[in-house]
Amino acid sequence: RSLLPGQGPTREDFKRSVAEILDAFSITSFTIEEQIAEGDTVVTKYTERSVIRGEFAGLPPTGTEEMFEGIYIHRISDGKIIEEWSQANTLHTTLERLEQETRTRERVEQDLRVARSIQQASLPKEVPQLEGWQISPYYQPAREVGGDFYEFFKLDDGRVGFAVGDATGKGVPAALVMTATCAFLGGVATASGSSSPGEVLARVNEAVLARIPPNMFVTCFYGVLDPKSGHFTYANAGHNLPCCCYEHVATDLSARGMPLGLMPGMSYEENETVLVPGESVLFYTDGLVEAHDPQGEMFGTPRLRNLVAEYPTDARGLNALLLKELERFTGEGWEQEDDVTLLTLECSPTLS
Repeated sequence: RSLLPGQGPTREDFKRSVAEILDAFSITSFTIEEQIAEGDTVVTKYTERSVIRGEFAGLPPTGTEEMFEGIYIHRISDGKIIEEWSQANTLHTTLERLEQETRTRERVEQDLRVARSIQQASLPKEVPQLEGWQISPYYQPAREVGGDFYEFFKLDDGRVGFAVGDATGKGVPAALVMTATCAFLGGVATASGSSSPGEVLARVNEAVLARIPPNMFVTCFYGVLDPKSGHFTYANAGHNLPCCCYEHVATDLSARGMPLGLMPGMSYEENETVLVPGESVLFYTDGLVEAHDPQGEMFGTPRLRNLVAEYPTDARGLNALLLKELERFTGEGWEQEDDVTLLTLECSPTLS
């Protein structure tokens, strides 16, 4: 009697339902509060504490401990239970709470989908088309949304700004900070008319510092390219050093500076170089070099430099090579630890 939803009326149906309940609920205590016997009928009032460790009624486990109350009415014949009636808040309480958790989870997942679409929309939809240059980006967040970003800014006289960065943390908080930082960079770089990457980062630092939580910061590399001459001016706010490769020799584009949003009044060292035909620059985030293999070894910057120097290829081919090597290094079934962003800029060997 008192059948569960979907439970059949036979003895085997009953046994199957009991087995499903025992699989889903790990009973930690069972207390008989009161028991009354009259004739062939026994009435038992009880309380039970159980941990929901398995799927129940199509809803996922929670691992939490719950207390349930109920009453059993048993009819006895020849020392055996021949009929049972029961009334308990087990099913009602569990389903109500699990359904609420499911609704909450669905809302969170919907919010994440919206956040992901907003973040994807904030990333560049296309790369600048510069004669004699190849530009190839790659972006893969570790979760639905992430804190990595890359951006391009069209500046005066045909110059182009390049930014690659990483907001601390993962998920929605990092994505919000990332989106705000991109907006600050774009506003300062294009509205100020400044050709100084160091000055742009200094201004963005003040804007970021005033608007993000105190426990967060953003690393960012920002450079300005003159595609006609190959002149590249850059500054760095605590980001991974870009790897520059020419004729099988890999070097770093170094510049000193604190991450954005840590301290007020920061200045950023500015350096410059001239990219010549056949030379390429790889901008990346720490999700690549800090990935681990099954033994715990880190991919590392030296490995990255060796790959860039040993296997020269075009911009798109370099990204593909690094991703393939990352997959080989981390092994099958690797769970991505952090966002991975690659941005390769190459001066065509045929550029005169």
